[in-house]
Amino acid sequence: MSKLMVFTGNANPKLAELVVKRLDIPLGEASVSKFSDGETTIELNENVRGKDVFIIQPTCAPTNDNLMEVLLLADALSRASAARVTAVIPYFGYARQDRRPRSARVPISARAVADMLSVTGIDRVLTVDLHADQIQGFFDI
Repeated sequence: MSKLMVFTGNANPKLAELVVKRLDIPLGEASVSKFSDGETTIELNENVRGKDVFIIQPTCAPTNDNLMEVLLLADALSRASAARVTAVIPYFGYARQDRRPRSARVPISARAVADMLSVTGIDRVLTVDLHADQIQGFFDI
């Protein structure tokens, strides 16, 4: 039995399916849906204890929904005792907001997203073609 598992949200399930097909493993089973008020809800449908788990989820449009899915998936996996959680984020939403362009009264949103990912139990983050190199330094993981 493989110690490697891959999960995905709703952003690009076809990408995750291509990856698991190449790895010759099944896609991890999780329910990723919404309550009637629009809140995202996650339920893992299999045991991840001691597994090396990857979440494949770009944070493209709808950015906030896709970001919340990766955050809640990571939290669920961590609380379910996954040995290690890696977020594979081919498109990193909020990457264009990597500095304060005008004044001190604007957020550095790329840093805020990196901080959120760090506190949800993610051990590693893999991205593709970040908007700016300095975003790498925003991560403490």
